[in-house]
Amino acid sequence: MSGLPIIVGISGASGVIYGIRMLEVLRELGIETHLVLSKSGEITIAHETDRKIADVKALATEVHPQADIGASISSGSFRTRGMIVAPCSIRSMSEIATGVTSGLLTRAADVVLKERRRLVLMVRETPLHTGHLRTMASLSEVGAIVAPPVPAFYARPQSLEEMVDHTVGRMLDLFEIETSLVKRWKS
Repeated sequence: MSGLPIIVGISGASGVIYGIRMLEVLRELGIETHLVLSKSGEITIAHETDRKIADVKALATEVHPQADIGASISSGSFRTRGMIVAPCSIRSMSEIATGVTSGLLTRAADVVLKERRRLVLMVRETPLHTGHLRTMASLSEVGAIVAPPVPAFYARPQSLEEMVDHTVGRMLDLFEIETSLVKRWKS
């Protein structure tokens, strides 16, 4: 399993730094990544960071256009260890929950679910209304992990980068990928 790639989706929700940092860490670890970036994700990268879209794409082993519904990651026969959507917009979450997908990002996530692989959604929205919560519960019932990026203050982060790193490390824990990013709780 360690040789299988991981799919990274970046949607248009605030918090694109999580997906970018995820790609950086996975690259450092030598893990193959397949990136799908929504158009809204590209816009958010421009608003929230100084990164160029080409530089973000260069972090991935392979990049799949959002409109390419025939990409390898849209098929269950393409084996992966799973997918993380970082960040995950409410729209993307809702499409994944219903199986009514409009692009490759949500199609790939739907495939990961149907193949019973690990799907982690870093949902970025607050406050949440009952419809959001029901959608999250529905996703959890079909095997997705809904993991909003909530900082761990016990780690006593000294910077935004430390907060992001700890959260990215915890998300990678869900795929049994060990990093040095997580300060483990000790009583």
